[in-house]
Amino acid sequence: MQTEVIMSGFGGQGLMMIGKLLAYAGLEEGKSVTWLPSYGPEMRGGTANCTVVIGDKPIGSPLITTPRAAIVMNRPSLERFAPMLRKGGLLVIDSTLITVNSDRTDIRAFRIPADDIAQELGSRRSANLVMLGAYIGLEEVVSHKTLLKAIEKTFASKKQFLEVNRKTFTKGYQLAKAGKSDE
Repeated sequence: MQTEVIMSGFGGQGLMMIGKLLAYAGLEEGKSVTWLPSYGPEMRGGTANCTVVIGDKPIGSPLITTPRAAIVMNRPSLERFAPMLRKGGLLVIDSTLITVNSDRTDIRAFRIPADDIAQELGSRRSANLVMLGAYIGLEEVVSHKTLLKAIEKTFASKKQFLEVNRKTFTKGYQLAKAGKSDE
């Protein structure tokens, strides 16, 4: 089986980092993985996205035109990537920053106030990990445990961020498992 996810938002929201975390966790579980970043004209504040493909077999191409899932953290990303999702796909939306819904009725949408949750737990900059946690809680592409290990390894040299990142990832995961969407 192969799954694809596009993660998109403003530069500086940490989309590339959560893409790398997901790719690393896939590798740790012995899966085939690609990670493909794409930056807008500005690095910080412009639109940025990455595509992660994880599969049980070798991956033919990292370029995906109809992904199974999209994680969107700003409205331009919602408008660009929601129409691309395949029928039955998953759309994870940061409802703190995106007040509108997708008009698609043939996909699953999960709205989570990631920025608000991250701020409540200690760092608004960890909203990306709330979103990743929600995605893993809904799709189980890799295990929760493997992703926590990836977070620990990534932040081993930045211990001041480790605990808040663990908490925000786990909170997103728990809310998704419980089906606690804003919709």
